Amino acid sequence: MALLPYALTRPFLFGLDPEQAHDLTLDTLARIQHTPLMCAIRQTRVDDPVTVAGLRFPNRIGLAAGLDKNGRCIDGFGALGFGFIEVGTVTPLAQPGNPKPRMWRLTDANALINRLGFNNGGLAAFVANVQRAKFRQQGGILGLNIGKNAVTPIERAVDDYLIGLEGVYPHADYVTVNISSPNPQNLRALQSDAALDALLGTLAEHDALLAQRHGRQVPMFVKIAPDLVEDQVRVIAATLKNHGISGVIATNTTISREAVKHLPHGEEAGGLSGAPVFEASNAVIRQLRAELGSGYPIIGVGGVMSGADAVAKVAAGADLVQIYTGFIYKGPELVTEAAQALKQSAAIPAR
Repeated sequence: MALLPYALTRPFLFGLDPEQAHDLTLDTLARIQHTPLMCAIRQTRVDDPVTVAGLRFPNRIGLAAGLDKNGRCIDGFGALGFGFIEVGTVTPLAQPGNPKPRMWRLTDANALINRLGFNNGGLAAFVANVQRAKFRQQGGILGLNIGKNAVTPIERAVDDYLIGLEGVYPHADYVTVNISSPNPQNLRALQSDAALDALLGTLAEHDALLAQRHGRQVPMFVKIAPDLVEDQVRVIAATLKNHGISGVIATNTTISREAVKHLPHGEEAGGLSGAPVFEASNAVIRQLRAELGSGYPIIGVGGVMSGADAVAKVAAGADLVQIYTGFIYKGPELVTEAAQALKQSAAIPAR
């Protein structure tokens, strides 16, 4: 159990600008993650192993991509009880992202809006950070999330994804192809029928070559948006299966503002995460499960603020659950609460 409850630190962090609080948290975690000071926040990992996509996950609760874009704090987050951690999104070249301010808390809605825009230090620095981490050796599962640079035309996006896939492949337990962030210009166009088919076809071919070269198959997941109509989800599901993609992550942030437009900053541009995206994400998960069948790996993410929410994600059809905004609002205690709730829940269907 952590010696320092999050309830004591949250008021200070929430008194800061959201991005300043985010950076301070990561800087602190990076400094202490390999020191005795980690005992102040370390949590025992709930033991609830499950095999998904050929990988043995220590438990079903993971950290979603976006919180640690550069992979600086993998071991620090790993000490908080996560069964798996996903870091990134990383792009081939370093980029600053969008102008500030670019992150807002909507505390009345347990939500965040961000338009960070894939700000990161680039692939070389990212891989160096990943190589230093011990999380995988300690039994955790590590996902590496790849994207395209802002300066790369959308017509050449596949080039950046190929560079990313090549770079992270030897160091990943699974790779996530992020085509659903609303912040990089036109990125979501890659979810359209022809563009998705072409992108995944090329990536699947290169993935097979990399598997042969490295002597192991690294599962590849595709992360999709919650702002999709049923026909779009149906086409995406069919395309994933046609190209032998290992799994899907549902969902990214939403561009909808119906739930928060009345709140201060509620209509800022960017991706809305947290409680307001919970039902939309679950609806996509339910349809994916119906389209893909019982054996296809689905990671559910979006609006998990409690153990009950994690159970609902699995009941909707997810095999694993990720948290991000809930972690910011509820703290590390949510990791244990959610993992324990899934372990104890009789509502988890057999896969």
